[in-house]
Amino acid sequence: MSKLLRIPTLAAFALIAGVTLFTAGCGTDHGRVRVVHASPDAPNVDVLVDGRKVLTNVAYETASPYLTLETGSRKVEVRATGTTTDAITATATVASHKDYTILAVGKLAAISALVLQDDNSAPAAGQIKLRVIHASPSAGNVDVYVVAPGTDLTTVTPTLSNIAFKTASAYLSVAAGSYEVFVTPTGSKTAVIDSGSLTFTAGQIRTVVALDADATGTSFTAIVLNDRN
Repeated sequence: MSKLLRIPTLAAFALIAGVTLFTAGCGTDHGRVRVVHASPDAPNVDVLVDGRKVLTNVAYETASPYLTLETGSRKVEVRATGTTTDAITATATVASHKDYTILAVGKLAAISALVLQDDNSAPAAGQIKLRVIHASPSAGNVDVYVVAPGTDLTTVTPTLSNIAFKTASAYLSVAAGSYEVFVTPTGSKTAVIDSGSLTFTAGQIRTVVALDADATGTSFTAIVLNDRN
C-alpha cells in the first residue's frame, strides 16, 4: 500500500456532462439521489433512472449533485458511456424527502451498487457531521482517524476501527474546526490516505469516500462529498 497525500473535494469533480434533474410528475412527493463513480478500472459511465438517461460520461472519482426523483421504486442502470449494456442494474426505493447516495463500487469484473440513505438533518449548534465510506476494493479493513492536524497517530486510538469494504460509518458529530483524516490498515499506524488539514464550519455535513487511486490498485485516495452547506 502506498500513501497518497491528497483528498480532492467534490468541487474538483462535479463537472459532469449532461446532468439532468429527473422529476416524474409535478407534485412535491420526492426524494433526492446522487451517484458516485467508485470503480477504479471501469470506464466513464452513463446513468439511467427508469430508462431515462440522467447522467452521461461520468468519470471515476466523480460524484453527481443530488438529483430529484419521484418517490417509490426506481430502476437505476449504470453502463459504459455510449453503450446499451448495463454493468449495474439496481433498484432504489426512494422515500419522501429522503436523500440517498448510490456508489458504483468494486473492480469492473465484480462491480455492484452500494445504496446508502443519507442523513442531512442539521448538526447540533456549533457542530459538523462527518461520515466515512470504505469504497477501496484493493484495501482490506481499515481504521480511520479524525484528529487535529499534525497529530502523531502513535499517540491516539482510531476514531473508527475495522471498517470493511462497502461499509459506511455512522455520522460523527464533532465541533466545527480543522481536522486531518487518516486511513490506515486495521491495526496499523501507517497512513495510506492523509487528507492534510481540512477546515469545517458549523452546520456542514461531509462524506469522505476512500478509493483506489487508479486501475492498478497499488495506491489510494479519497474524495470529500459536500452533503450540506
